[in-house]
Amino acid sequence: MSTTLSRSTLDTLAPEHRPLADPRDLEAKVVHFGLGAFHRAHQAVYTEAAGQPWGIAAVAPRSPWPVEALRAQDCLFSVADRGPAGGIRVVGSIVEALEMVPDAGRVDALLTSPEVTVVTLTVTEKGYFRDPRTGRLDTTDPAIAADLAGAPPRTVIGRLTTSLESRFRTSGAPVNVVSCDNAAGNGAALKTVLTGFAAAARRPEAFLRWLDESVAFPSTVVDRIVPAVTGADREAAATALGVRDEMTVAGEPYRQWVIEDSFAASRPRWEADGALLVPDVAPHQLMKLRLLNGAHSAMAYLGLAAGCRTVADVLATGWGEALVRGFTAEVAPTLPDSDLDVPAYVNALVERFANPAIGHELRQIGSDGSLKIAERWLPVLRERGGTGPVLALALAAWAHATRRPHGTTDPAAAELAACWDAPGDRTALARLLTTVGGADLAEDPAVVAAIADNLPAVRAGRVTL
Repeated sequence: MSTTLSRSTLDTLAPEHRPLADPRDLEAKVVHFGLGAFHRAHQAVYTEAAGQPWGIAAVAPRSPWPVEALRAQDCLFSVADRGPAGGIRVVGSIVEALEMVPDAGRVDALLTSPEVTVVTLTVTEKGYFRDPRTGRLDTTDPAIAADLAGAPPRTVIGRLTTSLESRFRTSGAPVNVVSCDNAAGNGAALKTVLTGFAAAARRPEAFLRWLDESVAFPSTVVDRIVPAVTGADREAAATALGVRDEMTVAGEPYRQWVIEDSFAASRPRWEADGALLVPDVAPHQLMKLRLLNGAHSAMAYLGLAAGCRTVADVLATGWGEALVRGFTAEVAPTLPDSDLDVPAYVNALVERFANPAIGHELRQIGSDGSLKIAERWLPVLRERGGTGPVLALALAAWAHATRRPHGTTDPAAAELAACWDAPGDRTALARLLTTVGGADLAEDPAVVAAIADNLPAVRAGRVTL
């Protein structure tokens, strides 16, 4: 099939496949950093449903490929639901695709314009350059240090801070900066690193006050399982649409977006597509981070050790459901008292994880573990006052993966692997915990011993619950 998805081919699509809004009627009023599959299957879908004139200028921080591919299709792409009902629809909310460094002038102009009132981010945990021990900006990171030295910004934090200062010096118009990454208190975390960058760069005190008074950093909870796109996904999209789409994405039918109702400027009506605006996202955030994301990590490391490839593979084993229910049972007591229905949420997780149409690869989930473990598991251990049987087993599987990565990647891979140069497993485990911000846990002999006791079984690929 040679015809490619574009604005000129929209009229050839069946009505149920067409965008909710004509992209020619939209304006770039939202700037988004992180042009990955999750954004296209989540925030871009909600924003399109919010109506005119909310178009998105999407910025790729590093790779030029998604920008080139989107531009070739007039920024159109399709989103397929992997569920019993199926379905696929073209989304037209992205109206501009940019590379952060080569297109720095255009990115800066957009962020400076008072017409742009929303900035969203999906740059993963490592895009925030936070010191896991303090939560503040890691100014010693070479990329951040280069930005602070005055080089043209190559990090999202450097670019955003620099452009927000331009906005402050020109219109001074208020703006909402919305983190959509999986981190507890992601709004506060983003504000901390941005103000930390501004302070380290010795920006004027007036700019720091403006950041505090005129820029809103609402916290959010985002959820939709969006596996890596495959050739089969592209072929399925082409068959359904009748045109080629190199930027198609496929996700589970379930979507969630909980947003702190704290804004400084106008925003899309995301609630029109089911987003939940609440005064405090913390209960929702902790439930999602600790139950879903935490269980995801546990399944990733134990599943990889046992030879599984996907989340559904884990749920198809004799121990997969017991792992999810055992893990969430140990974690649930650390959630705040609220009206959240934890049992129903866990039941939904089991159903979602078992969906055979979601080929969510464990090595994808298990990557960047040094950042994810610090957010998903270590606070639980502290609040519990120690580990439980399932948590200890999961930690042993993560520790094993730092020595034998099973195809996962990690920004601290070399440092983690060096921990195994220690004499004995327990010393190595203590060093691993310290490396990911758990020095206090490394000093607890009971925690280290519980993890060490599970290492032999994990190394043999056995999962016994």
